[in-house]
Amino acid sequence: MAKVLGKANLFSACDYTQKKNQKGGGSLYSKRIPGFCCKTNRFTSLKMKSMALRCDFNGQRMVYLERKFVNKRRFHQVPIKAQIQTGLIGRTSKWWENGLQPNMKEVASAQDLADSLLNAGDKLVILDFFSPACGGCKALFPKICQLAKMNPDLQFLQVNYEEHKSMCYTLNVHVLPFFRFYRGAQGRLCQFSCTNATIQKFKDALAKHAIDRCSLGPAKGLDEKELSALAANKDLSFTYKPKPVGPNPNPVPAKEEILVSETCLNPKESEEKSLVGAGGG
Repeated sequence: MAKVLGKANLFSACDYTQKKNQKGGGSLYSKRIPGFCCKTNRFTSLKMKSMALRCDFNGQRMVYLERKFVNKRRFHQVPIKAQIQTGLIGRTSKWWENGLQPNMKEVASAQDLADSLLNAGDKLVILDFFSPACGGCKALFPKICQLAKMNPDLQFLQVNYEEHKSMCYTLNVHVLPFFRFYRGAQGRLCQFSCTNATIQKFKDALAKHAIDRCSLGPAKGLDEKELSALAANKDLSFTYKPKPVGPNPNPVPAKEEILVSETCLNPKESEEKSLVGAGGG
């Protein structure tokens, strides 16, 4: 009979000779656990895995067994839990992520918005302010994706109102869905709010400003007032340095300078007057 030794799940085994069972003539050790000697198949009914290490102990061979019980319920639950952790199960796609085109991008911060407008060059950039809880934004979004697919040369920037409320307040955006058009050195071209019923307003603005144009100078992006307002907002990590104002090439002369210039139009007369004044003195 097997004997447990201490807490290490060690079992003593009898000598490994080819003994025969008195009843059936079979071997005394279990077929499921090769090399283990016991009178009865005590461990055959247990759902376990064994790992045996053999050694000699006082002329008898010892078998060290490490029992690992397998629970069927736990075995089936592990893959499901792993799939949930990896995100394969239970993740529902958001409606503003369905149907996105390569020329559509979601803005991450105020700095990202300003940099995206400056780096767009002469492209027409369309800012789309939306909210996940806005039913009008959700209904209009598939058509915006369709228009973005039909116009791959345009750049669509999505601004999530729920994640960037402070920035939207600073930019004076209070109605959703709301759109702003920007292009190159011209800066902001137009702004308006439209819904699924008034989509024609968006199409008209797109037909008017989507024509390719070459602007002189670098891209302007946001207005200086908007940039300074974003920099003043403490809730935003946005830095803005105003451009240094150079001297005016065509300065407007002051009134005193105009009077002096009028008196100095005839220098001869001024000299004669000064001599007369000196002789009279």
